[in-house]
Amino acid sequence: MTTGRFITFEGIDGAGKTTHLEPLAGAIRARGAEVVVTREPGGTPLGERLRDLVLHEPMEGTTEALLMFAARREHLVRVIEPALARGAWVLSDRFSDATFAYQCGGRGLDRGVFRALASLVHPHRNPDATFLFDLEPGLALERQRAQSRDPDRFEREAAEFFRKVRDAYLERAREEPARVHVIDASGGLAEVRDRLVREFERTFP
Repeated sequence: MTTGRFITFEGIDGAGKTTHLEPLAGAIRARGAEVVVTREPGGTPLGERLRDLVLHEPMEGTTEALLMFAARREHLVRVIEPALARGAWVLSDRFSDATFAYQCGGRGLDRGVFRALASLVHPHRNPDATFLFDLEPGLALERQRAQSRDPDRFEREAAEFFRKVRDAYLERAREEPARVHVIDASGGLAEVRDRLVREFERTFP
């Protein structure tokens, strides 16, 4: 396993994707590969500062998208591309599919603007595989409420916003079925993890 792979985890807030990142990273390390686990927005010192702004400061939708892509560019240059170049696997909690879902689907950002920004920021880099944790927004909201922490600006959005985000994610999956693998995120933790592992092993035997 000397060739690096770029894998992303996606899903609406409350779908549980982040919970499964480290266990999958451990399974890949057991195969003998180096694994870098990271996140968006974030992943670099500048990216983490931009993350704080995006999650907590009110802003217009296009501004939000521009900040997401600015953080993404730093992330690619500083973390993702160097790791892949040395043969490591990169597992990222969100990437450009999240911007398509949240800013295009949720906020109504023009898809042409999204495509232009994606072409500028990562013209030759897309994930080798994306695992989309799909969950009905009402159930996702119940899971969020069970967590004892203050919600960020996105997590406070209304249910209709998350319905649009989910629809955009599923649109992405229909457009790129070879890359985007939909994981049913309903059910217990072990059940969802088994679904992920089966899909991962089918994708990377």
